[in-house]
Amino acid sequence: MKRNFLVSSLVTIALFGMFFISCKKSSGSVSPSYKCTGCITTPEAVAANDNSSKGIYKGIIVGSSGTIKFDIMNSDATIKAYMVVDGVSDTLTASVAWVSGVSYVSAFTGTFNGQAVSITMSLDANGGNPTITAMNIPGHPNATLTISKETSSNLVECFEGTYTNATTGKNGTLNLIISPGLNKWYGQARETGSGSSQNMVGTISNNTLSYDDGHGFTVTGTLSGDQTNGTWKDSQPENGTWTAKRTL
Repeated sequence: MKRNFLVSSLVTIALFGMFFISCKKSSGSVSPSYKCTGCITTPEAVAANDNSSKGIYKGIIVGSSGTIKFDIMNSDATIKAYMVVDGVSDTLTASVAWVSGVSYVSAFTGTFNGQAVSITMSLDANGGNPTITAMNIPGHPNATLTISKETSSNLVECFEGTYTNATTGKNGTLNLIISPGLNKWYGQARETGSGSSQNMVGTISNNTLSYDDGHGFTVTGTLSGDQTNGTWKDSQPENGTWTAKRTL
């Protein structure tokens, strides 16, 4: 994909530029009747936390592929993160207590595949600017992570998928955060074997996903329940298709 979904620089809201080489990619094939049976259908974030650093934050991981959910005292005293990468799950625990009225910065640590894992997140006091400032996932040294705050009126959905380049025959990972309540979607894409990811921030209208970088690279797709797919093209010219399914 443009810029090329191959070598564009990482411009994600959430990360250092860490680069991935060897992790396998998740399957992006989507059955027409696909349903994420373990996914919630209404926000679990409580209204009292909508303008607080407390609450629920969800994200997508590229390099290889995965999702993560941070629970910052959403409904009780829990401060943990629940991560799944390539089908392997882990629960991470915060090292810093939450304090009202100030920004929140903490490492979340645990054990992944028998080795220490650590992800540090930063939040403004009102829950704004959720950012990953450091990350170490064993076996995935170059992974990138983008996160978004869920509110009581805006369910955040995470999709994992793939894209293909019909012009070159290459392919890669394409993961998305979809926020129907905000009519926005956020994407990260990485070509198989590449060391950089491309960030996208697009719009949703009548279940149609759109993105245009203003330089000839466009992405369009259709959202149908827990699945989405579409096409892309750039100014090279190159073009291809993509597909993704909801996993969080």
